[in-house]
Amino acid sequence: MVIIGFGSGVIGSLIGVGGGIFMTPVLTYMGFSPAVIASSSLIAILATSISSTLTYIRKKYINYSLGLKLALPAIPGSIIGGFFSNFISLEHFKIYFAILLTSVGLYIFFKNKIIKKTLDRTPKLLFYLILISGTFCAGIISSLFGIGGGIIFVPILVIMYKMKMINVSPTAQFTLLITTITGLLTHIILEHPDYSYGIALAFGAFFGAQVGSRSIHLISENILSKILSFSLISIAINFIIDYIKSLK
Repeated sequence: MVIIGFGSGVIGSLIGVGGGIFMTPVLTYMGFSPAVIASSSLIAILATSISSTLTYIRKKYINYSLGLKLALPAIPGSIIGGFFSNFISLEHFKIYFAILLTSVGLYIFFKNKIIKKTLDRTPKLLFYLILISGTFCAGIISSLFGIGGGIIFVPILVIMYKMKMINVSPTAQFTLLITTITGLLTHIILEHPDYSYGIALAFGAFFGAQVGSRSIHLISENILSKILSFSLISIAINFIIDYIKSLK
């Protein structure tokens, strides 16, 4: 669990999506309920966000006003997501998560092409509607699947605000810190977390995030994106196969 947390912390810190995108599948394969999976993963994501944010604060990479703007609509979503985790079966959790992983993997793979299509001509009303609805959904996804809302925060910052990655990941991690605290508190009130696994993941994630946040200049974003994309889609395919087998 510590090793998995460490690797997830490194990757999550580098690309701003939160390490839960890898920790959640591991907990799913171990057969925990969706509520335990999401809440235990959020413990580790909180460690990643704290660790990364502290480093990024020192480096002055964070856009605080924009981070808060993204966090405000996501907070009620993260509370709702925590409650939803009580009402989803493990098999349905796998298939929904597989769809989410595939979407994230495809976005990361084709990100550069997507970014070229800007939103310069989007009316302001539509722009803010997309922003509010997107971040609200990010909050739900964060607490329901335990992966953090970075998979939505990062595209919003890149595509809608045209930020550079050197500022995108730090700002996304700052936003994740706020929404993760809200989601985790909801799960704790509902008595969902398995603290032993969550703390082990968090211990590794904290130090992994330090490595990732200090290495953001050293690793080719293109190579990392391709590896990450193929990994997520492979995990998704495996979940889909497991789901099909469960129907027989």
